[in-house]
Amino acid sequence: MKITNVYVGGWFQRTMLQLTEIYDFLRESKSHLDLDQEKLQNYRKELAIGKIDYGVNGEEFIEFTTSFDISVKIFEDGLIVLNNRNVSEDTLFADIDKVTDYYENKLSPAFSYLFSLGAPVPKELANIATVYPYFIVCDKATKNNIADLLTRTEKQKYFEFTNEKYDVVRGDKYYFINNKKQSLDKIEKYIESQIFIREFKGQLHRYLNLHRVIWEKIDKVKENASVKGADIISFNTKLEGYAKTVNLIDGRINQMGTYISTREKISKSDEELTEFLKISGYRFETLRDTLSYIQYLWDMTQTYLNSAQKLFNNLKSDVTSKSINSLTIVTSMSAGASIISLITKSEPKFTIFGLLYFFILAFLGWGSTKLLKYISKNRKYTIKDVSFDKNIDEK
Repeated sequence: MKITNVYVGGWFQRTMLQLTEIYDFLRESKSHLDLDQEKLQNYRKELAIGKIDYGVNGEEFIEFTTSFDISVKIFEDGLIVLNNRNVSEDTLFADIDKVTDYYENKLSPAFSYLFSLGAPVPKELANIATVYPYFIVCDKATKNNIADLLTRTEKQKYFEFTNEKYDVVRGDKYYFINNKKQSLDKIEKYIESQIFIREFKGQLHRYLNLHRVIWEKIDKVKENASVKGADIISFNTKLEGYAKTVNLIDGRINQMGTYISTREKISKSDEELTEFLKISGYRFETLRDTLSYIQYLWDMTQTYLNSAQKLFNNLKSDVTSKSINSLTIVTSMSAGASIISLITKSEPKFTIFGLLYFFILAFLGWGSTKLLKYISKNRKYTIKDVSFDKNIDEK
């Protein structure tokens, strides 16, 4: 048995427009955006780029080699596949670490800076650690060879697929591909399809979990039957932050349908993948159904968030109205006292008593304002909302 290649990859929504920007950056460290030219040059230097090719195979793509014996392929829909071509059985885990390090510490920071302008990635997504699928390609391995590799990595087999050209044994995050008589280009097409399916599914799962987290955060804001006037603005600010996250994620979810349709069309038009698609082709339909379900959940989350914001905006208006009424009363009292003072004296005179009387009125006005403001802040406002029982099956 000979281990020939180790692949790792990921997917995040892009278009041919971003692919053109990547191409300009990889060739000349150039960007048409207001980015630091010196930083762009340093990021490109870290990539140690060799030969760069631009091609079309179902989708437009860029492929480049590096001095680290790692080649990188980037598709217009955002799929990225890295291939470490200098591997062996003895140094397998070091070879896996090598391609992972290039992805995480060289390629990802460069692209993060290149696309740092515009709509941000929600922090709830940016802080999620990625679990990559690793694809290990072997030549003419026996079942015992593959079983030994599985034991060294995960010890659990999820499924096995065999045909006359190659075998696939999958663990959790490791795929072992035994090449019998298939070209490496054809095997790479299978790997690209698998990375896209796995990443698409993984993103949907993250959005499902984020729906749960954000829904619970909204619940915490609304969980009390009443709230102090001083806390209403704080709660409103929290809801505005949740709304920003929901809107950003909702936009990304709504983009995903286009990508899966294109990938499905490419895969099903490839005769070399026909046998594989007999087993896993249904996943495109399943992913589409799951996407629709996640979209429905986020629509519910958006509606629930809007209702919470409306509720606290109404409470905020109520607090403002009551504060204005209170201040009106204080102002009227002060004006009345001044008028009484004027009509009870024949002519204005400066006296110690008059000065003291003025300060007493001012103090009473100031004290009344502070008292009414304190009462307003600490007054309990009833939260009138429809309550319901949660059904865990709905999630």
